[in-house]
Order: sequence, then C-alpha cells, then structure tokens
Amino acid sequence: MPKMLPQSSPGFLIFGHRGAAGLAPENTLGSFARAVELGVDGIEMDVRMCGKRAVVIHDVDVDRTTDGSGPVAEHSFSALRNLDAGCGQTIPTLQEALESLPREVMVNIELKGPDTGKTVAEIVHRQLDGESRSRLMLVSSFDYAELARFHSLRPEVACAPLAWRWSIGLRGTARRLSAWSVNLSDQATTAQRVARVRRWGCRCLVYTVNDPERGRQLRSWGVDGLFTDFPDRFLP
Repeated sequence: MPKMLPQSSPGFLIFGHRGAAGLAPENTLGSFARAVELGVDGIEMDVRMCGKRAVVIHDVDVDRTTDGSGPVAEHSFSALRNLDAGCGQTIPTLQEALESLPREVMVNIELKGPDTGKTVAEIVHRQLDGESRSRLMLVSSFDYAELARFHSLRPEVACAPLAWRWSIGLRGTARRLSAWSVNLSDQATTAQRVARVRRWGCRCLVYTVNDPERGRQLRSWGVDGLFTDFPDRFLP
C-alpha cells in the first residue's frame, strides 16, 4: 500500500518552498536539488495542467518565472519546454520532479487549477505503487473541490487544505478531507488558531516564513513545520 505521512512526525519540519525559491529559480529541478542539498525535510511544488500533462509551475501565466508570456494552458507542451525558467532550467513535469528527489524527502504537491486532482492522483498512484518506491507525500490546495476530487481517488494519501485567511468553514473542510494538516499563511497564524487546529486532530504547517525569529515563535506556539524560500536560514 502507498505510504502515508506518519501520525506524528519528530521535530519541526522544514519544507523548501518551490524548492529553494530564494536561492534558485523556483519550481525547477535545480531548485529542488538545492533544497535537498541543504537538508530539508520536504519539498513543496506547484502543479498545473498543460494539455494532459501535469507540469510544475506556480502562476497561471508563464510571464513571471520564464522568458515567455501568456497562460500556461495556452501553450503546447513542446512550446512550454522551450522556455527558460531561469539559469537555463526548463519547466519540469510532475513525474520528472518526483523522480529527481530522494524518496526519503517528503513532497508537498499543491494543486493549481482545474483537472489537477485526477491527474495528480494517477501520477501519485504510479509513484507510490510498490514498497520500493514509496515516499512520504502530502497534497494540498486552496481549491477545496479539486482537493476533494484527489482525496476521493487516493484517500490513503495525506491531504491539507491551504488557507490564506482564517474562516469558520475551515474545520468542516479539514474534517471532510480527513486532513493530515491545515496549512495556514503566516499572516493568518496566531497562537490561538494553532491551538484550535491541533484540537481538530490536525497538524499545523505555516507558509511562507523567511525570518528565523518568526520561525522560533511559531515553533513555540506548537506549529509542526514551515515552508521557506530560504532553507539555509533554518538548517545547519
């Protein structure tokens, strides 16, 4: 069976946000490799659809992170691959990104946009099919419908609703998804809200934290881990 995240994880988890987005071109194989080199517990990456392929890119457009322009969905896959995503890097597919990472490194896949839930569920199934290829994996999204679609297909894989602000419906969403964690924005995180999430039976992860002093405060509140653009600031 695929390997779920453990019910309790030791220590304070450090996830490289989009790899090591502050140190290398985000969401590229080079960025992921840099984060792994620094010793992160996990890698966070964003997935969108380009035709029938799941590709690793954050924005709906390619303008900010590549030398191209226009929506990802309006590019052919070959045209997307010809873009420079920074320092000569290309936009990877989700399959390539997962295969590039050591299996002991956790992966947090964020679903971006329509149809990602079903496609990512299929890719995750292939990746986790067989004990020798099992890895710790978390799938998250702001799109709770897409996350629910993924959860219905791969209920054994841990899920996490993302929230950039606190809402009264968050507890119900976490319950429907059997959420392993609730991933809050740094701006929305308070000690009281962390305690509330923990009472729901979920862990609390916080994004995007680049100040080590803030990281220490979050840890003192009982936060289970954070996402950072600069893993070097949080790791020895």
